[in-house]
Amino acid sequence: MRSSNTFGIQFVIRLSKQKKNDPATVFARISVNGRRCEISLKKKVDPKSWDEVKGKARGTKDEIRKLNEHIERVRTLIADGYHELVQQKKVITVDAVKSLFLGDDENEMTLIKLGEYHNTEMKDKLADGTMKNYYTTQKYIVKFLKEKHRRADISLAELNYKFIADFETFLSKHQPKDHQKPLRNNGIMKHLERLCKMVNMAVTMDWIAKDPFAKFKQHFDKVERFYLTKEELASIEKKKFTIERLQIVKDLFLFSCYTGLAYIDTMNLSTGNLVKGIDGNDWLITSRQKTDTDVRIPLLPQAEELIEKYKNHPKAINQGTLFPTISNQKTNAYLKEIADLCNINKAITFHIARHTFATTVTLSNGVPIESVSKMLGHTTIRSTQVYAKVVEQKLSEDMLNLKKRMANQ
Repeated sequence: MRSSNTFGIQFVIRLSKQKKNDPATVFARISVNGRRCEISLKKKVDPKSWDEVKGKARGTKDEIRKLNEHIERVRTLIADGYHELVQQKKVITVDAVKSLFLGDDENEMTLIKLGEYHNTEMKDKLADGTMKNYYTTQKYIVKFLKEKHRRADISLAELNYKFIADFETFLSKHQPKDHQKPLRNNGIMKHLERLCKMVNMAVTMDWIAKDPFAKFKQHFDKVERFYLTKEELASIEKKKFTIERLQIVKDLFLFSCYTGLAYIDTMNLSTGNLVKGIDGNDWLITSRQKTDTDVRIPLLPQAEELIEKYKNHPKAINQGTLFPTISNQKTNAYLKEIADLCNINKAITFHIARHTFATTVTLSNGVPIESVSKMLGHTTIRSTQVYAKVVEQKLSEDMLNLKKRMANQ
């Protein structure tokens, strides 16, 4: 960590490339911690009269004397600005010194500007859903600044551990005015995680000298991964719906239960993703939108039947997809209805189908964890091992129940 700053001021001249015989322009060169910038004094001088070593003009003429006096005034103002930043214990950067001298903050990077820069740089690199999450985090930052700081923005130099801790407290106490539920711990941590990534970008760009997250520890609660048991899965499969929207969502959910595909990857499937595998049977080959990882999945009969069912569906044909597309929000809302109608007392979302594929459909039936990891498109097997622990826990519970039954015989 830097304990002191290096600071210097020099005065130099610049000649016009087109008009080399014209007078030169005088610039103040500011150096802070090895970085420098130049500010035009908007003053001209004959290059022959300039002393490069002393950084001022030579001679006794009245115009030379006035120029040198102006140079010394500028030197004093810049130095005073630097010492003011030191006394205020602000982050010392060459841009901060320059902005203070010029009397504006146009060059100062702020938290809101950082968010805008991040969005511009990352919008083509991150998935739409991920960018939507960043927009939500940035909205919370705006609310926090308005309600707690009575400001519309804040300099990055002002970010510190207390700012982060206060933002965490704000999120935990925030009461949404619409239908949304208050944030829980993991939701709060995700917002802080996104803020941390934006701040890391600022550190990389040298817009902030010290990382305010350096001593901040994020703490995620362990979340139980829900999945459908064999009996619950069968219950949904047997249920027939006369309402088309429920039947379509049920089929989409079951397709994910037998392929392990996430919602967005299921919606993006087309006939181009269906190929013959090395075994001569039908396979799905696609790429996970979340991680851009290729996945190859041999199709189970249940999945093949669902593809066949919808191959002539007008909406699917019109959209060029394997299945009719429904928004994630509506899909999850309809799944809650389906769970109620099937007497399943679990908060079912589309992602639970992926958990069900990993546990009930594959691992519980002896499919090696390495194969399951490949089909799920996990980048590391550690992600898949979570499901293996779930299966082991279920086996342990089943054996305990068996022991109790045997003891009562």
